[in-house]
Amino acid sequence: MTGELVLLWMTALPLMGSPGPATLSNAAAGAAFGWAGGLRYMLGISAGTSTVLLLIATGVTGAVLAVPGAAFVITVAGALYILYLAYRITTAPPVAKGDGSVPAPSFAGGYLLAIANPKAYAALGAVFASRTVVPDDVLFDAGIKIAALVPLVLAVNSVWLVLGSAFAVVLTHPSASRVANVSFAVLLVASVAMVFW
Repeated sequence: MTGELVLLWMTALPLMGSPGPATLSNAAAGAAFGWAGGLRYMLGISAGTSTVLLLIATGVTGAVLAVPGAAFVITVAGALYILYLAYRITTAPPVAKGDGSVPAPSFAGGYLLAIANPKAYAALGAVFASRTVVPDDVLFDAGIKIAALVPLVLAVNSVWLVLGSAFAVVLTHPSASRVANVSFAVLLVASVAMVFW
């Protein structure tokens, strides 16, 4: 079983850790609001992604997406929130000089983004279906996969937040901060465009 878990993590890491709406928004929140400012948002994304994992494991995702138009509504809701987040990041002041007039993204915002993130469903669905850790016991297999992947979700999101906040330490000059914030916002908008492409 240890070998199968290692293979599960090796399959999951590139899919879950690659740039996408959640990971880029984590980095952007870290760059715009610092590690502490982005922590609640990162925890929200991690909780939402873990919820997506549970929905996939229990088959709820398949049932919801079978409803005509549900996938489109979920995708549009996620895209609208990402665009709103891109605006907030673009208008955020440098971390060192922030006056609190632009609030950091919330836990609820991160959770909603993760729930509406099509990449999360695709990546986690692929990971979940690609490996069997415990043959001949579907429920135990699902439980082991969830227990193995939830810490990876938290680790991946933490790394992206820390990487983004590393930029914040360097970008205390207003013009450099603005360039970084706008760049992250453009990447977020591009990730939305890729979903619709």
